[in-house]
Amino acid sequence: MTNLIITKQQARRFLLAHQGLWPPTESNSKKGVLDFIRRVGCIQFDPLNIVGRNPDLVLQARFRSFRPDWLQELLYQDRKLVDGWDKNLSIYHINDWPYFRRHREQAKNSFRNSEAVKATAPQICQAIRERGPLSSRDLGFNEVVDWPWAPTRLSRATLESLYFQGTLVIHHKSHTRKVYDLAQRHVPEKLLSAADPNEKEEPYHDWYVLRRIGSIGLLWNRSSDAWLGMADIKGRERQAAIERLLENRKIQEVRVEGIRSPFYMSSKDRSGLNQVIKSKGPVPRAAILAPLDNLLWDRRLIEELFGFDYRWEVYKPVTERSHGYYVLPILYKDRFVARFEPGREKATGAVIIKNWWWEAEITPSKRMQADLQVCFKRFLNYLGADRVHIDKKIREKRALDWL
Repeated sequence: MTNLIITKQQARRFLLAHQGLWPPTESNSKKGVLDFIRRVGCIQFDPLNIVGRNPDLVLQARFRSFRPDWLQELLYQDRKLVDGWDKNLSIYHINDWPYFRRHREQAKNSFRNSEAVKATAPQICQAIRERGPLSSRDLGFNEVVDWPWAPTRLSRATLESLYFQGTLVIHHKSHTRKVYDLAQRHVPEKLLSAADPNEKEEPYHDWYVLRRIGSIGLLWNRSSDAWLGMADIKGRERQAAIERLLENRKIQEVRVEGIRSPFYMSSKDRSGLNQVIKSKGPVPRAAILAPLDNLLWDRRLIEELFGFDYRWEVYKPVTERSHGYYVLPILYKDRFVARFEPGREKATGAVIIKNWWWEAEITPSKRMQADLQVCFKRFLNYLGADRVHIDKKIREKRALDWL
């Protein structure tokens, strides 16, 4: 298979098209959400809620009428999606359940050294069987035990253990509280009992590396957060899988002008790349991205292709932050043009812009300002807010009178 050589602009545009961020964008419906998640494998979950949680922010950037209810329905009513472990805590299609059997088996081994959890698990399963979906708040077992993240109540530790093992699934969430139920009540039996489609290591490695390449669209084999969460697959295993995938023509090597490291894409996406190469360019469109958006999983890759240096600084001390606590990037056409730190007014629900930073050499034109206004109007609709509040000093300093 002939290696492809493309420009950085073509690489950017292909990534955006693959990610549903390049007009025409995704079908504006729950089906569109399902199709998008099937294409990229999963979207990452994070519980922080400043202007919506990460999965909602991912989807609002791609679907002009998106509401968080869409995702809640797909997860907890339609049961087409499921909370699980993929790129760390994630959301993926229910049909992928058998492929993560290996993860669930490893979770069983991981928690076997907790005698308290082992002893409590049957009692909690029986309580759920008799009483229906329960959260840790609905149970006793208040003993504090050591747990991977921090010491916690035995009820929570046991529920989480059973969840990662696949005995329980999340029935629904109430803010940050998770309510669990038996997996057998919500996962179809044919999926629940299905064997791992990749019982041997090499096919499993090949499947997962191909899946993760598809989660972004174009990816190199360099250490980054893009490869997190892949059980038992490190650099050596990735390289071996990439070589097999190349040999079997499942992926194709792509060279980007000015970058030494090769990139890889699914062979199925070649036609999509060809369309991008032939296209004249995008309809001007702006989007506000999530901090853990699939597009941003490999920060170094984004810096190389887009010239955009982005770090999520929520866990950094205030004195070490370059920008702010929870800062969202703004994409315009095929470049990042700004970033801002949002918040919400508790009394009115208005969106607050605490700070704003234009990227170097960006001077917004009237057209860009108009397109950003449309973008923020969509953002307000997604949040159910009716206005943006900007401090007068920030408005003047960052030239935001147009917003």
